[in-house]
Amino acid sequence: MTVNVDELTSKRFRRLAGIKYGKRKGYLGRALSEAMKTWLARQENEDIDVQAIEELRKGYNFGGLKYKNRGDLHKRKPFL
Repeated sequence: MTVNVDELTSKRFRRLAGIKYGKRKGYLGRALSEAMKTWLARQENEDIDVQAIEELRKGYNFGGLKYKNRGDLHKRKPFL
């Protein structure tokens, strides 16, 4: 994968990745993989949040009341 990143961001990323993983073979790949996974998880969570908000705005029809009172619901006789 080849990407273009501005110089300041690249330097900051390399410096912090080197601190976290040590400047050994593969440290940039590990740091970039972690960053991509974090970004993907954040995007997926935002998508879920947007869908949930849309559902809330649509509302939910519970179908109205089928019983006039609680006694009808439980087939009980009114208490005298």
